Amino acid sequence: MKTQKLLVFLALLIFVSSCKKDFNQPIEHQQTEAIYSGFPETFESGTKTAYASADVTLSSGSWNLNDALLGTLSTDAKNGLKSVRIQNSGTLTMNFNVNVGASSVSVFYGKFGTDANSTFELWASTNSGSTWEKVGSTITVSTSSLSQTTFYCAYVNAVRFQIRKTSGGRLNIDDFSIEDNNNPNPTRDDNLAMGNPSSATTDVAFPNNYLMTKTQYVLSYNNSKGSANWVSWHLSSAWKGTATRCDCFTGDATLPTTFYKAVTSNYTNTGFDRGHLCPSDDRDGSSADNAATFLMTNIIPQAPKNNQITWAALETYCRNLLNSGNELYIIAGGKGSGGSGSLGGTTYSIASGKINVPSSFWKVIIVLPVGSSDVYRVNNSTRVIAVDMPNNQTVNNQTWGYYRTSVDAIEAATGYNFFSNVPTSIQAVIESVVDNGPTQ
Repeated sequence: MKTQKLLVFLALLIFVSSCKKDFNQPIEHQQTEAIYSGFPETFESGTKTAYASADVTLSSGSWNLNDALLGTLSTDAKNGLKSVRIQNSGTLTMNFNVNVGASSVSVFYGKFGTDANSTFELWASTNSGSTWEKVGSTITVSTSSLSQTTFYCAYVNAVRFQIRKTSGGRLNIDDFSIEDNNNPNPTRDDNLAMGNPSSATTDVAFPNNYLMTKTQYVLSYNNSKGSANWVSWHLSSAWKGTATRCDCFTGDATLPTTFYKAVTSNYTNTGFDRGHLCPSDDRDGSSADNAATFLMTNIIPQAPKNNQITWAALETYCRNLLNSGNELYIIAGGKGSGGSGSLGGTTYSIASGKINVPSSFWKVIIVLPVGSSDVYRVNNSTRVIAVDMPNNQTVNNQTWGYYRTSVDAIEAATGYNFFSNVPTSIQAVIESVVDNGPTQ
């Protein structure tokens, strides 16, 4: 009986010990991203008690700690029992590469005890440490409580990283995590990730630039035109499915009551199609997704041969790009006034002047390989497609590729600022180029 009681007691001790370990685990360790094996590097497995430069083998691999050690004092800011403590202009450097690149690096940091504030930077090397480049901004450390920062990047091949302390008192670094750039699983991402082209807001005092956010897309509504200025959406295979086209054109009940609300009958016998900006086929992941594209705020008067032939061919090409491992960010709209539909002549408006008929349709498209942290992966070589095609019945005399232009040209014509979340130096490059890539 005593033996049985002892066994029960030991089992309870083991259970309580394991529970305590789970409760003490920092919540930040519960990662959901594509984190490299061996990361987050918690610095718990190594020992280094002197500041002199030396290599230390840790769970993720070999690291060099220069003017740095593994601190275990109560005044070391840390998760668990240890963190890296760096003094002067010390460094913490990976002696190994991660092989398929990185889309972000996250670290926890804090100042040592009551030391002065300090600063540090993240640097990266793509040639096994021969040369280095700075990643992101310099971080200021002003509290002994641990904080987390994430550096976004877009490395697609082998890369290693280094923390450089650049000023101030002693610094603690802990829980170093790298998100890889080899994530084959597409996701549904922010439809407005690349920026708000017209700085639209939900203030009803600005009815001609009114922001409307749907799960499936985001738009700027123009009350004086009775339609959207632009619609912005993300496209990846995660949005695709087998839902059937609903053909359920519906007035948008989420418009403010003082705004004009188009209905499907406004288009009857006008010579113009009810043209989608965000296409039905881009949102067939569910019946609800598909129905959202038939809200009249996503619809604009479009010449039938534009809508059904040339514009449709571009929409199909965009979806085909998904098959080669891409995801897209697309913004589309109409500009000007005066289109020519199936009835001939030039029509400037329908619905008794409530709905403007644009003279042309434009679209801008960013093409990226499937991944995460998308804004930070846009670079000077990213493919950008921009088109501006007339809203008439002869547009199909040319393929959609004939109507390619630059983003700069569409910005000049509309006054919008596309891709405003992308660094301006990169915008300057990708927005000036006229795409000459394949069209089918």
